[in-house]
Amino acid sequence: MTAPPLERVDHLDDAPAAFARSGIVSIARAMLPDVARAHAARVLAARDAWTPAFDGEQWSLGRAFYTHLEEGLDGDYFRLAADSDAEVERRAPGLQEEVISLAARALGAPVHRRPGFCGPGVHVFLPGDPVSRRGGVVHFDTEGLTPAQLAARTPAATLVLMLQPADRRGGTRVWGVGYRGRDHATREELRSPSSMITYRAGDAALLDAYRLHQIQAFAGGPRVSATAHLARVASGAWECWF
Repeated sequence: MTAPPLERVDHLDDAPAAFARSGIVSIARAMLPDVARAHAARVLAARDAWTPAFDGEQWSLGRAFYTHLEEGLDGDYFRLAADSDAEVERRAPGLQEEVISLAARALGAPVHRRPGFCGPGVHVFLPGDPVSRRGGVVHFDTEGLTPAQLAARTPAATLVLMLQPADRRGGTRVWGVGYRGRDHATREELRSPSSMITYRAGDAALLDAYRLHQIQAFAGGPRVSATAHLARVASGAWECWF
């Protein structure tokens, strides 16, 4: 068995074809590095607005659906979605729309906000916290998909835009393992070959949501990344959420 193909592109407009071929795309300079760093600085300055998850293991600017679902707080997620988007816009002006625009170019199709859900948000992983020490949970990005979408294997993706990479390590490991109706990988699957996405400020990754992956342990300063989860709808456009 060989490692899953990882395609690296230098232009957003090359991403749709690469994603169709491999489902794992690393996009260089999807955002100008100085712009990405400026957004990261605003996010880090807004710590009073961060939402904690899993007893402080991770933080976000904007409410993330998967953390609320796993903590039994999905009612709060939907009730406060509009407030969450307003706070992201206030603390990082223009970022949500920039991420949506990047996603549309990377997928080669229109991208709209998913009704009732939060728009793109930002994950913050801090040095010394569990993810920095041992890496994140190995997972698929299927939590926001409906049972009908899962049954039909509706095309779905995750866009990660790196605003501030970790000083050392902190990439995304991706296995050639697809979602088979269960959330956790077997030991055999974790021993299978994998590819590594690495980041500089402004780089992005577009990943098939049904592909097994993990944020790697890191050292140095905070790791700050904007994220949009996406699913294709009947019109051929995509809907996004966080």
